[in-house]
Amino acid sequence: MKKIAVMFVCTGNICRSPMAEAVFRKMVFDKGLADKFVIASSGTGRWHVGEPPHVGTRLILSENKIEVGGKRAQQLKSQDFQDYDYLIAMDQENVEDVQYYFKQTVRRLMEFAPPGFPLDVPDPYYEHNFEEVYKLVNAGCEGLLTYILKNEGL
Repeated sequence: MKKIAVMFVCTGNICRSPMAEAVFRKMVFDKGLADKFVIASSGTGRWHVGEPPHVGTRLILSENKIEVGGKRAQQLKSQDFQDYDYLIAMDQENVEDVQYYFKQTVRRLMEFAPPGFPLDVPDPYYEHNFEEVYKLVNAGCEGLLTYILKNEGL
């Protein structure tokens, strides 16, 4: 059986998308479905390629007992649209960048969150609001997993 492939996308792949990747991976693992998924993340830009996740991302994940592993930033590439079933962006700017550079459509993570949440996950790179971002990512990932499980008949 083909694995369900999920790619999270943000700007630099050091804050939001690696956080979503780690959170989603843990949720999938906790449901006993790790063998059914391939989960990754990338950035629309190349500024941070090869770097580990931001220290703020690593700290908030550690506080919540979530492993980030040996993740290194990578840039989104054309092949990802063939390799991944679900490409999930963090904000409208990411969506627009993907549409501009790749002529592809992606959905925002927070479209899957319960009503009342904002549609964009703010970039904590400058604001250092990693706790707020974690709460949003967690809510979005829960909704996304529910959606995928229903959509894939699992």
